[in-house]
Amino acid sequence: MDSVNMLVSGIINKDGRRYARVSFLRGKDVAEGLVPDGVIDHVEGFSDEEVFGLERYLRENCGDVMEQARKVNPLKNWLGL
Repeated sequence: MDSVNMLVSGIINKDGRRYARVSFLRGKDVAEGLVPDGVIDHVEGFSDEEVFGLERYLRENCGDVMEQARKVNPLKNWLGL
């Protein structure tokens, strides 16, 4: 597998739930999912086996990914600071 980059949103509070969106990017390939659910809900270009591995990664690293999401400042990112 080529290099895969991971992007993490800030914490989203909706309908009494706290979660973050995660995107995995590899060239034109994209897989998007949620933590803490550990589920990929949009895929373009990744194989079923790769998606299984990405979901396992999300479940096993949920705490670390949520910690990254807590550090995201959406306003600062939007302003490019």
